Amino acid sequence: MKPSTSLDYHRRIDRVMRHIGDHLDEALDLDSLAMISCFSPCHFHRIYAGITGETVAETLRRLRLSRAAGDLVQGERPIAGIAERAGYGSVAAFTRAFQSGYGITPAAYRQRGFLVSPLPLQPDPETGMYPVTIDDRPATRLAAFPHRGSYMEIGTAFDRMINWAISRNLLSETCRMIGVYYDDPQAVAEKDLRSDACLSVGPEIKPEGDMRVIDLAAGRHAVLLHRGPYGELGKAYAWLYGTWLPQSGEEAADRPVHEVYLNNPRDLPPAEWLTEVCLPLVAR
Repeated sequence: MKPSTSLDYHRRIDRVMRHIGDHLDEALDLDSLAMISCFSPCHFHRIYAGITGETVAETLRRLRLSRAAGDLVQGERPIAGIAERAGYGSVAAFTRAFQSGYGITPAAYRQRGFLVSPLPLQPDPETGMYPVTIDDRPATRLAAFPHRGSYMEIGTAFDRMINWAISRNLLSETCRMIGVYYDDPQAVAEKDLRSDACLSVGPEIKPEGDMRVIDLAAGRHAVLLHRGPYGELGKAYAWLYGTWLPQSGEEAADRPVHEVYLNNPRDLPPAEWLTEVCLPLVAR
């Protein structure tokens, strides 16, 4: 495929990804998505799967189940309501799908509050402190795709970013997937939360469309390693800000927190997802 044609195909799939992310609570049929992409309905599904590596149904299932996991441990919505929001006609069907992906029933997951014992976050028996490292991190240039709304729904922005990067042969073992989160979800209305789905890039990358180029400043960071689903990160944040920071003698810098995703959630079960939560600190 010629480079110009490849870019056009990826841009058309990007339109579909945006539509999926904006309409997760709606029924999405292949004909309407094909119309958005301007591909023939008889070919759209194969093109989508060939470019993204998963079917439309798999994309919807992944995004909706990830959001449902967050709803289970962070909110009080009844499981029946979570199942309906995730697109399942019954709690039984939702339970089977959730258990297939997460290895535990939704009810048990809600009751336990976490998927796996959070080993990287176990407190030291003598100090009661969790292991947080303080690292000097270099400045990093990022291609940033914006997301507005619930942080649990940023997955669509990451899908768009990956699609954009693949079309330009930018993915490599050295690049990093990073999420930048600008607002406190306890203080800002969910619909107004601002975040960016990012990829580390070189100086040759320029802004295009709604993709911005931003720079993470170099400096000291408190780095907390989290293992497990992204929906459980709220507990790690609460401990980092409420327990570690006041006891550490450190002061948070006036820059947003960011997350570094150390492995690919499409390749591993949620229990094995690794995330670094990076809190900028005032220089010393």
